Amino acid sequence: MDAERFADLAEAYGGQVARWPHPQREAAAGFMAAEPAQAQATLARAEALDAVLDAWRPVAVTGGLREAVIAGAPAPRAGMRGWLWSLGAGAGLAGACASGLLMGVMLYGPASPQSQTTEPISAAMTSYDLSSTAEARS
Repeated sequence: MDAERFADLAEAYGGQVARWPHPQREAAAGFMAAEPAQAQATLARAEALDAVLDAWRPVAVTGGLREAVIAGAPAPRAGMRGWLWSLGAGAGLAGACASGLLMGVMLYGPASPQSQTTEPISAAMTSYDLSSTAEARS
């Protein structure tokens, strides 16, 4: 393990090597034995950050603060919301119709594989005289 990897692990997992992932601990122990001064300095910086993070607590929200924030928020405009919803619904329906039309043209249009294969077959079936085969069997 090199110094950069050791510093990255200390930033990610903190200043106590016992909290690091197990596979990384052995490599960290080797680095600490080879470079004790650099390892101690890196772990000291990480432990200082750990102490700051451990001491932080979120601010308690009082009922008065909550009410003040809600009162200061702009009121929703129903007309605008309804208009935007209608616009979105209309655009969605138009897209669905366009997709259906496109699929129909692709599947059953004049250049579709189905129309190219069925027209020659139906033309051959109408021109084929079945009376000659019926007479041959009797």
